[in-house]
Amino acid sequence: MIVMRVKAISRILALVVPVLLSLNSHAFAVTGQEVAPVRESATATAPAAQSTVAAPVAEQAAATAAPAAEGEEKPGDVIMHHILDNRVYPIEPFGEIQLPEIAFKPFGIDISVTKHVVMVWLASAVLLLVGLVVGASFKSLSSKQSPKGLANVIEALVDFIRTDVARSNIGPGYEKFVPFLVTVFFFILICNLLGLIPYGSTATGNINVTLTLAVFTFVITQAAAFKAQGVKGYLQHLTAGTHWSLWIIMIPIELIGQFTKPFALTIRLFANMTAGHIIIYSLIFISFILKSYIVAMAVSVPFAIFIYLLELFVAFLQAFVFTMLSALFIGLATAHEGHDEHAVEGAHH
Repeated sequence: MIVMRVKAISRILALVVPVLLSLNSHAFAVTGQEVAPVRESATATAPAAQSTVAAPVAEQAAATAAPAAEGEEKPGDVIMHHILDNRVYPIEPFGEIQLPEIAFKPFGIDISVTKHVVMVWLASAVLLLVGLVVGASFKSLSSKQSPKGLANVIEALVDFIRTDVARSNIGPGYEKFVPFLVTVFFFILICNLLGLIPYGSTATGNINVTLTLAVFTFVITQAAAFKAQGVKGYLQHLTAGTHWSLWIIMIPIELIGQFTKPFALTIRLFANMTAGHIIIYSLIFISFILKSYIVAMAVSVPFAIFIYLLELFVAFLQAFVFTMLSALFIGLATAHEGHDEHAVEGAHH
């Protein structure tokens, strides 16, 4: 009796195990593995069964391969994920931080906290901390002592901005614009440097940040022009001292020029800070795309390090360029000596 049961169970297993193995192979095919080709002997013995079974299997493999291909991250997607702003702050390999979302949206504008907002806050905190430390060190100095360390570096940079940037481009009355120019320079510099450290992000690579800084420069420039020239002088500035018959051409050109200046400030800082990071990520991904250690050691790593060191120089350069152009625009807006002379000459003509 027992022998008969064993034989029956062995027969059942002989029938069930192949079925289970075939189902298991289909399950692996669903997960994205390639379906093994059908053997030539099977195609010769059962062509009709193959045609009826292969079609659903092929459709199933195609249906499952499409989501797998869609879920695969491409190098461009990874690069844009690291550059663009979002509410996920990655701390690899420890995970990521989900930044809070603010439900209140004034005028439909999303004011939720993002990683670039966090970096702006961090740059502001670092700037405030450096200012307090340097200010305290200067207060503790006597008249015969000179600043040392960080205070000496900050003093040199502030003196450079005051003398070679503000006074050279604005002229008389430059002193009242020095605080703004110094603040803009150090804020942009700190934002640029924070984007080069691990787990950092470049806030100046966000066009909203650069646009806001350019709007500050635009407002200060227009306020300085009104204060220095008055309403009449400001309108004469728009005519560029030309004859009245040319006003229909000059006034639109001058008005457009007022807005192209902050636009140039916005795009220049945004593009330069974004381009460097894209180049670094692209160089690194070349070795992954080609799957070559030789390319990684000979091309990707050396050139990525070179661009990274170049980014350190660009961080200081772009802070200086933005500050210098802001001072230049303020100086052009407040300089009105030549327009009165041109207006008199135009009236005589």
